[in-house]
Amino acid sequence: MIFATLLFAYTLSQFFRAFLAIVSVDLSRDLGLDSAQLGAVSAIWFAAFALAQFPVGYALDRYGPRRTIATTMIFAVIGCGLMAAATGFVSALTAMAAIGIGCSAILMGSLYLFARNHAAEKFAMFTSLFVGLGALGNLLGTTPLALAVELFGWRWSMVGITAITALSTLLAFLVLRDPERIDSSDGSGGMIDGLVEIVSLRTLWLILPITFVSYAVVIATRSLWIAPFFSQVHGYSVTATGNAALLMAITMSIGALAYGPLERLIRDAKRTAVIGSAVTAAAYLALAGFGAQSAAASVALIGLIGGAGLTYGIIMAHARLFFPRHLIGRGVTFMNFIFISGAGIIQWISGQFINASERAGLDAGERYATLYGAFGLLVAAALALYLFASARPGPQDRHQP
Repeated sequence: MIFATLLFAYTLSQFFRAFLAIVSVDLSRDLGLDSAQLGAVSAIWFAAFALAQFPVGYALDRYGPRRTIATTMIFAVIGCGLMAAATGFVSALTAMAAIGIGCSAILMGSLYLFARNHAAEKFAMFTSLFVGLGALGNLLGTTPLALAVELFGWRWSMVGITAITALSTLLAFLVLRDPERIDSSDGSGGMIDGLVEIVSLRTLWLILPITFVSYAVVIATRSLWIAPFFSQVHGYSVTATGNAALLMAITMSIGALAYGPLERLIRDAKRTAVIGSAVTAAAYLALAGFGAQSAAASVALIGLIGGAGLTYGIIMAHARLFFPRHLIGRGVTFMNFIFISGAGIIQWISGQFINASERAGLDAGERYATLYGAFGLLVAAALALYLFASARPGPQDRHQP
């Protein structure tokens, strides 16, 4: 029941990352938003979500996941209601910021419970299963939402989503149970002190680059560049590009689910992440080299990137090995901050590059070959550093998990 309650909430969190794409036309028309304002409304979710990670991590360690998840989710309920009643740019921006804060503790609170309630070697399995199943929330933000908007309009659809989010919040409060609190033995009980201790763990430093780029390039491809790539380079229709995006979403979910059993088979979280990252880097470089020549090869490579690229759960499981028990909440939220920050920064930089290359007169094939080649090289460079990271805590590590 606890797993199902957490998964219900996390599916909604994934939904909120994708739903604006479906309602964007109606939303822009009714609220008078231009493209820049619509982009800001979308981006504020990630910004609010990322910044909330630090107080969320402290709250998880201090107060436990039950109160932290239920309390923050109240903001998501309020945000949904505000969005349903939005009248312009400011109210829509405020609504999405509230929803971002409301979703900020769901995954981290879940990982906290997995880490506290199960042995470290099972963490990767639970995380991969959870992330893979929760990724199906992206699919709910496509055809099902489009049908609801067509039948009821976007405002009444948001009212329905508000009610569903309120139900999930209530279940979190009633069903979840906090593990016994662990107090720090060295006085690092404050939010800043705990963060300093996490950052001072040198064994994490070589894990951080792959954390920053691995999720970022995959989500940038899925959420920004897959549609213009296939439409501009291969002349795909809207339906055909949607099918390509759907394929990538499905392979991302399947890949996330498969990483748990794969890690159990290999018995090494780091080695599993290395294999997935190497395949992802190679697929991006192949897409850069051959993507413009063959639409079929592009579809296959995009599917491979989705399946191999979602190493989020395995990298998180590797990093979790080095967190002292009293800092698990702040540890996983710090890592999540790096994942989400990388996604936002890579999306912004890639957008600047595409705009600059269009002004420079580069054709579409050359633009996206350069972009995907850069993505592949980024993953490869981060992987080269990651190879030197410790696989498990050793005698030199000050804290044991």
